[in-house]
Amino acid sequence: MSAQQGTAGKLGAERGITDKRLVVFASSLGTVFEWYDFYLYGSLAAIIAKQFFSAVNPTAGFIFALLAFAAGFFVRPFGALVFGRLGDLVGRKYTFLITIVIMGFSTFIVGLLPSYASIGILAPVILVVLRMLQGLALGGEYGGAATYVAEHAAPNRRGFMTSWIQTTATLGLFLSLIVILGVRTWMGEEAFADWGWRIPFLVSIVLLGVSVWIRLKLNETPLFQQMKAEGKGSKAPLTESFARWGNFKIVLLALIGLTMGQAVVWYTGQFYALFFLTQTLKVDGPTANILIAVALLIGTPFFIFFGWLSDKIGRKLIILGGCLLAVITYFPVFHGIAYFANPALYAAQASAPVTVIADPDACSFQFNPVGTAKFLSSCDIAKGFLARNSVNYENEAAPAGTVAQIKVGDTVIDSFEGKGLAPEDLKAKNEAFTKALGEAIKAAGYPAKADPTQINYFMVALLLFYLVILVTMVYGPIAAMLVELFPTRIRYTSMSLPYHIGNGWFGGFLPFLAFAMVAAKGDIYYGLWYPIVVAAITFVIGMIFIRETKDHRIDVL
Repeated sequence: MSAQQGTAGKLGAERGITDKRLVVFASSLGTVFEWYDFYLYGSLAAIIAKQFFSAVNPTAGFIFALLAFAAGFFVRPFGALVFGRLGDLVGRKYTFLITIVIMGFSTFIVGLLPSYASIGILAPVILVVLRMLQGLALGGEYGGAATYVAEHAAPNRRGFMTSWIQTTATLGLFLSLIVILGVRTWMGEEAFADWGWRIPFLVSIVLLGVSVWIRLKLNETPLFQQMKAEGKGSKAPLTESFARWGNFKIVLLALIGLTMGQAVVWYTGQFYALFFLTQTLKVDGPTANILIAVALLIGTPFFIFFGWLSDKIGRKLIILGGCLLAVITYFPVFHGIAYFANPALYAAQASAPVTVIADPDACSFQFNPVGTAKFLSSCDIAKGFLARNSVNYENEAAPAGTVAQIKVGDTVIDSFEGKGLAPEDLKAKNEAFTKALGEAIKAAGYPAKADPTQINYFMVALLLFYLVILVTMVYGPIAAMLVELFPTRIRYTSMSLPYHIGNGWFGGFLPFLAFAMVAAKGDIYYGLWYPIVVAAITFVIGMIFIRETKDHRIDVL
């Protein structure tokens, strides 16, 4: 070989490395911005509840806000179908250009949207529509980015290369927390809650411009170009993916044996942990965000580590190992978080048990998404107060027609029936009841909020870091494994649907379901049963039916 040929080969190899680095950087950075847009809402759910769902009581308002957040997750599988099909027909690059534009503009408009006080019911309706547009866009984003990077990567580095994509969700959440914290600190809590919360949404228009500019520099993947040149592309990706049992069986196994468990572990570690700190343990928002941000900052490199490790020892055992650890350790870890974040609450729950004595038929499931129902039975009034104040309670049945009572230690407080009362009488009775029960739980040691001087910040951050490590185990190798399960001609469509059903439905609905389970049962830890059961199912199905994919070829068209 001549010196000229050797130099050309060397330059080509160097350019190939640079091109692959650009592919990873451009795909990851654009996806970070898209996750930033998506997570702003989840991070500001409590404030958004007051801005857009002020017509309902605080408990229903917060659940409604979580449900609006979940609306974006609900439509993600439909986005996976629409944009997955488009990505397999016309290409990966152009599809995720479309998705990022939809996401960016939807987020920007949230920052301009008038509140319920200004335009009434139209405000939450428009908000939910925007959330659904965001969900549709995100449904097409992840499969495109993961497929794009994987189809550029060397076979023995596919886990490592795609793991950079896996960091984007956490980095997007981390970026949203940093922006929120910075604006909150700069403006003060009152101004931020009033109008400053809009600033992080409005900033997204700048991030959109940067993301589009970066992605316009990318070319289509070599495998997709080869497939098109040879005329081997699918003419009906949806039919091939889901109407033919051979492939549909793999889609189902990918959902049940991989993404379902991965999703609940991910959302428990990054979302439910934040809700648990702020809504259950009453840790103030800035402190909770800082603790989560510290855990994410330290834990994020482990996405790369477990992606790299999966190239050496395989994807399956790492992902399912994370699910198993979640099943075994969630209860003690969340008990530990409660003990170290709000020791007064933890001690009160042990020393002053609370019991609600009520007619079971008079107790409702207190969820009212349209804000028309009123929970005025004596049982509902009692449980609503206790749920809002993070008080664990036992349920004791009383004879039919009995007015509910709350027993706090040795103190018994009578509730009241609100049905049929005039508004002024209802208000007066509620104030008297709230005062009496509030004094009783305060005397029993139940704090109104977490005392910052009593929080063991190191231990809380350490436990949150452990939860993030579980997230990195299940999430770091998942993109490579999903890509390796399906052929090129239907890869975008086939991998996107199980991923987004798992993460959009099983994961996205986790905060709402867990919160509702806690309110119904009267146990602040009861919501953990949901991710534990789902992760256990994934571990069993995955171990039995999912094969290792590390050495699978993905250049099969």
